[in-house]
Amino acid sequence: MLETLRKTFLVGLGALTLTKEKAEQLVDELAKKGEVSKEDAGKMVDEFLEKGREQREAIADAAHVEFTRFRGEFGVVTRKEYEALAARIAAIEEILGIDQPLVVEEDRGLTKSS
Repeated sequence: MLETLRKTFLVGLGALTLTKEKAEQLVDELAKKGEVSKEDAGKMVDEFLEKGREQREAIADAAHVEFTRFRGEFGVVTRKEYEALAARIAAIEEILGIDQPLVVEEDRGLTKSS
């Protein structure tokens, strides 16, 4: 029973959002029922929290991979890339003596700023 509970818990989504307090509460309840020793309780809490951390990292890594794929597929630039391009354009405008840069207006596209 205890091993089944442990496996189910670690595989489930609960490990993703488990707080230390909730893990301790769950394990304390098991200890009170005699299903786990006090000695094993601390180990279980640590194990639950570590597995939750590992799962959060795995999800974050997968999200990063998917976002990178999405960016490549649809040509989306990062804020850093956008800011670098904006700085280059500003430098070119300064060299060319353009004192009123073009701005993007939502409904009308590019216009001269006033």
